This record gives sequence, structure tokens and C-alpha cells, in this order.
Amino acid sequence: MRPWAAPIHHRYSGSVRIQRQVVDYALRRKSLLADVYAGRVDVAEVCDANPYLLRAAKFHGRGSEVTCPICRKEQLTLVSWVYGDGLGPVAGSARSPEELVRLAEAREEFSVHVVEVCRTCSWNHLVQSYVLGKTPQGRRSGSRVNRRTAAE
Repeated sequence: MRPWAAPIHHRYSGSVRIQRQVVDYALRRKSLLADVYAGRVDVAEVCDANPYLLRAAKFHGRGSEVTCPICRKEQLTLVSWVYGDGLGPVAGSARSPEELVRLAEAREEFSVHVVEVCRTCSWNHLVQSYVLGKTPQGRRSGSRVNRRTAAE
């Protein structure tokens, strides 16, 4: 199992469900790294983490067992960013796994984007996205309203 794909294990009450609508970006990552190793993409283009992401990795990230594919000097840190209309001022911020559990129990659906980052060389890449939180009233899983297309 990929370290960023580790499910949140917690007993939920009500209509909260664990990760759903999971998108894995492993193929995109593999393709990008192949381009970097072949010299088609400059290392500076992929090692461009901004200071906010690097700070988020330090304070909200969780370690992984994956070594940085660029500098090979340290293990990558995984940072989870939350987005959603019902999150208010929390939207667009990094959250720890424990905070994700609390948000999932208290809020309606929101998306989580997991980014791997190297705090040494600034490599960063989106590795996974998924949805957490309570299913909004009136929507049932499996209904056409709950399905998304690749374009969404």
C-alpha cells in the first residue's frame, strides 16, 4: 500500500463514511519523474515547493517511508490540504490526520488533496485526492447525483 493511501481508521457516527471518490496520481508522478530523469523536464520545475507548503510539511505533515525521488536525501512528508464550501476559514489549509478525523465527523463533504514534499530539495507532487465528511442530506451513495465524471 502506498503511504499516502493509508485510510483513516476511526469509528464514525451518523452518516459519515471513510474516504471515497479516491483519485491516485501515481501514473502522473511516474511519467513526470521519467521526464525529469530523461532530461526533458528541468529539476527546478519540479522542485518548486513554496515556503507555505514547506511550513505546512513541518507542522502538519506526516512522515512516509518513501525517499525523495530527486535528491534521495530524506524521506518525503505527506501534507493533506482540505477544500470545501462548508469548511469556512479552514478551507485551503493543511490538516493533520487527527484533524481530518474531527473534520470528517463534524462537517459535510469536503475534499482532501495529499501532496508529497521533500523539505530538502522542495520536490512536491499531488499524490492522491479523496472526499471525507458527512454525506449531505438528500444524497444517497450510488445515486447519479453522487457520481462524478473524469472532467469534474
